[in-house]
This record gives sequence, structure tokens and C-alpha cells, in this order.
Amino acid sequence: MLTHYKNLGKLKKPMDEISFDIGKKIKDLRLKAGLTLKQVAKETGFSPALISQIENNNISPPIATLAKLASYFNVKIGYFFEDDTTPVKYTVCRKNQGRRIDRVISKSGKRHGYIYQALAFDFPDKTMEPFLITLDSGVDDSENMYSHNGEEFIMVTKGEILVLIEGEKINLKEGDSIYFDSSAKHRVLNSSDKEAQILAVIKEK
Repeated sequence: MLTHYKNLGKLKKPMDEISFDIGKKIKDLRLKAGLTLKQVAKETGFSPALISQIENNNISPPIATLAKLASYFNVKIGYFFEDDTTPVKYTVCRKNQGRRIDRVISKSGKRHGYIYQALAFDFPDKTMEPFLITLDSGVDDSENMYSHNGEEFIMVTKGEILVLIEGEKINLKEGDSIYFDSSAKHRVLNSSDKEAQILAVIKEK
């Protein structure tokens, strides 16, 4: 029984039982460091107004921006999703029970065209961060390229995507994968007229 071995592993709770506040965590880190919105905006490429909206949970940052913020504030990406730092040996995430982030906005303030779910949010201090990302069709945001410390693995689980890396264009179909240095400017787009889905794993440095 898991209840007798609570420090070994965890099963995810249904989404309606989970509450988390990325915006508050970002704001708390900023205030603790004595930084202004303008200073954080300079690091991320977002405007102070957009950073303020992120802190108030009106909009959500892309994964790459969270990675930059994590590095800037010297925390792991997972810090923004976890609410329990009890060490465990494993964690299980059932279908549709990841911590879902929507209303994702690009640096230019445009709709980013994807939602993402953190899949291992209650495994604290991990070295890899897995996400399930659903990409809408018909969103062309190729002018907004991102980079952050670490390495990244992407596998297409549904549909087709276009990966832009330092001027190169790589088309990937269901079952294809790519591994790359995420300090290179990159962007992932849905290259079809149907919804696409990918598994993305970020290894932080």
C-alpha cells in the first residue's frame, strides 16, 4: 500500500485537487532578490508589462522562459510546479494528470499556440524535466526564437512538427525524435493543419 510507503513514491492527484501558482513563485523570487520588473524583463526578453501579467497569472510563460528564469534565480525548472519537497524514489503521472499550463504568450505578446503539462512535478530536485506539449495548428510564431542552458530531447507522439535551430529547419513526424543543445536559438512549430503533440525532456546544466 502506498500509504505505508509515502516517502518511496507518489501517485498524481486528479487535476481538480491540485493548485499551484507559477506567477506567485516568480514574484516571490524577484522580490526576495530585490529586483524590479524591468530587471527581470531584461533577462527574459519579455516587457515589464508582460512579466507583471505572468506574475498575476493572467498569461503564462513559454517553457524556455521558465528555464531562463530558473537559471537566473538559481532554482530548478521543477521549482515552479512542485509544492511538496519530500524526497521520493519514483513518481507516477496518469493520463491528463500533469500540471497543465495554458494561455502561453510569446515575447512579442502573441499567442504561442501550445499548452504544456509538467509530468514529474512532485519529484523534487530532479535533473530532467519532462513535459507533454500540445501544439495548435495554424500558429506561425517563427520570429520568436528561444535559448536556455541545458540540453533537450523531443519526440513526436502525434502529428507533424517543424523544429527551427540556428537557421536550420527540421521536419519531424510521429515517432521521430531530436536531441539538441538548448543554448542554440530554437523554436518548435506545428507544421500541419492538425493538432500535434510532443514529449519534451529538458536536462538542466
